[in-house]
Amino acid sequence: MNEKLKSPLNDELFQTVLSLASLEECYSFFEDLCTVKEIDAMAQRLRAAKLLREGKTYEQIIRETDISSATLSRVSKCLQYGDGYRAVLEKAGTEK
Repeated sequence: MNEKLKSPLNDELFQTVLSLASLEECYSFFEDLCTVKEIDAMAQRLRAAKLLREGKTYEQIIRETDISSATLSRVSKCLQYGDGYRAVLEKAGTEK
């Protein structure tokens, strides 16, 4: 975990997210919290991570998700050196 990210304020945010019990609650909360563009960007990154784990090429992922190569590179580095995407994909049952 990135220690720069850790704070009581962020703990409160993440605890709130963990308390959401349904897809409808998630939509409602994130609609109030984020712009549509921010939500779309997060969804795009998660989809790109899934496609990278499936062995798709950068070209295929960019074509399918319309993600920038810079953002895709960042997602790829997070998959290589971080735990977040892997853990979420495993938990969601989308990991190979």
